[in-house]
Amino acid sequence: MVLIMQWKRDWGLTARVWFTGLLLLLLYLVFMTILLAFGVGYWLIILLAVGMGLVQYFFSDKMVLWSTGARIIDETEYPGLHRMVEKLCKEADLPKPRIAIMQSPVPNAFATGRSPKHAVVACTDSIMRLLKQDELEAVLAHELAHVKNRDILTMTLASFIAMIASMIMQSFFFSALLGGRERGGGWIVVWIVSIIVYAVSTLLILALSRYREFAADRGSAQITGNPRALVSALKKISGRIDAVPAEYKEKIEGANAFFIIPALSGNSFMELLSTHPPLEKRIANLEKVEAELHGY
Repeated sequence: MVLIMQWKRDWGLTARVWFTGLLLLLLYLVFMTILLAFGVGYWLIILLAVGMGLVQYFFSDKMVLWSTGARIIDETEYPGLHRMVEKLCKEADLPKPRIAIMQSPVPNAFATGRSPKHAVVACTDSIMRLLKQDELEAVLAHELAHVKNRDILTMTLASFIAMIASMIMQSFFFSALLGGRERGGGWIVVWIVSIIVYAVSTLLILALSRYREFAADRGSAQITGNPRALVSALKKISGRIDAVPAEYKEKIEGANAFFIIPALSGNSFMELLSTHPPLEKRIANLEKVEAELHGY
């Protein structure tokens, strides 16, 4: 028997998300204070970062679909998939998103879009062949939980300071490379601070991303009432991804932050800085949710 959980927050997880966000805000304030102290007029860079953030926010769905080769499908092409998403949306109290299919031997799924009304949920053709119906439902519910939690907005705001620091680093580097004007010691300090801020903010963003994955796993269990199905699906997806040749995974590594499980090729630095928690921790988290569901 499937039990439906009431949608509620994991306050411990929520506290970690807010604490990480607070650290990012403090880092931003310290960084801006240092820039102002050294008289750096980087308003143009900040405006560019804001512009990039807005582009990412408003066009993320189109960019991700383009980069992965995913195609929006209508109900006549995949009626069963559409019915499944409609059912899950009713349980999650969400409007039905657009649905896309991605042709790839790498079994995976992702969600994107700036809000529930502008969301896209996509899955690969291979994941539909790999998983049983309840497992696929659990995976799609995970993606809908990302939509319900507005994770695209969260990660866009979180990446703002990293974009500013990155632009300052690059402007300094290219100016020096192209024989720009001599810079004093203050500029060297700003450059070094930018590197530190970029590194720290990136680590905080990665931690925030991992917390969002835990929250989406929990959301899937609450929508379907079947955390065991997601555990089974994650194990199957992980096992099949390990067996897929590296060249297929390399083609889609750029979208790994969106996938339910990252498709790491084995020769990428991305393995050291993962956007997702280890599979073992995700399973332990789902087992905790299952215990809550059954009251033990």
